[in-house]
Amino acid sequence: MPEVQAQQLPLYSQYVMNGYLLNPAIAGSDGYTSFNLTAHEQWLGFTDAPQTRSFSAQTRLLRRSYVIKNRTISNKKFKPSTKGRVGLGGFIYHDKNGAVERIGFQGSYAYHIFLKNNQLSFGLSGGLFQFRIREDDIMYLDEGDMVIEEGIRKVLYVPDANFGAYYLSYQYFAGLSVNNLFQSYLKLGNRALEDFKQLRHYYLMGGYRFVFSQDHELEPSALIKLTERFTFQADLGIKYYFRQDYWAGLVFRTNGTFISLIGVRFNQLHIGYAFDYNLSSIRKYSWGSHELVIALKFGDSARRYRWLERY
Repeated sequence: MPEVQAQQLPLYSQYVMNGYLLNPAIAGSDGYTSFNLTAHEQWLGFTDAPQTRSFSAQTRLLRRSYVIKNRTISNKKFKPSTKGRVGLGGFIYHDKNGAVERIGFQGSYAYHIFLKNNQLSFGLSGGLFQFRIREDDIMYLDEGDMVIEEGIRKVLYVPDANFGAYYLSYQYFAGLSVNNLFQSYLKLGNRALEDFKQLRHYYLMGGYRFVFSQDHELEPSALIKLTERFTFQADLGIKYYFRQDYWAGLVFRTNGTFISLIGVRFNQLHIGYAFDYNLSSIRKYSWGSHELVIALKFGDSARRYRWLERY
């Protein structure tokens, strides 16, 4: 039987702009309350090509908030929370790939530890997704296929979890996360597909920002992706920022894809666009991949990571 490889999790091109989708420890790490909408169209020009939509929100519980501390039944008092160390986040997504659809949500809890002017964060997320197969869109080559004879379950509900760690300063960041911790099986009800399970995905990201002046900054970065079966892919890129209001960059993905990035900020509104161009033979049939990110960030708008001075 021929062997086929395919992606299980959505693919994102602007991971620096919203790394929270890959690492739950990033929830609230920059001190902003953020709302982020991402639309990714892969291999435009192909019928039923992969499409991903996601909406995420994250925030930081600041030290001004208070909690009720119970000492005894009759003795309750307000006590300040732990210096704004808690971050919360969540996102919903819809990922479509041919006849397969995945719709799900995740909620995240992150804890941020201050180390002088730097920060170390840990995060855990859990969620549920619906795995759906549109059988009407499947064409079978053989009438005696076991999938037809025994039937498949077209809708499944599957739980899973992710874990991440993230280290952050003004000039650099580094993160490691593990997605699909449970490696949940997709029990499709057919013996031919009984080994179909989710693989753990490992993400290692990092970047360093060279500050030449208040107006000009350069940030090389990398994202390394690895699965439980040691399939490997890496994104190696560089971005230029002008006054932190405009940016442009280039990324090379090891599957032979070049990605161009541009973005702009208007006060709290951030808009980023990415165009992926694949150098393989697929370029003859596709108009590339496109990704649009729109984000709203509320909080201190002076300079990036100025929140570190507030604690």
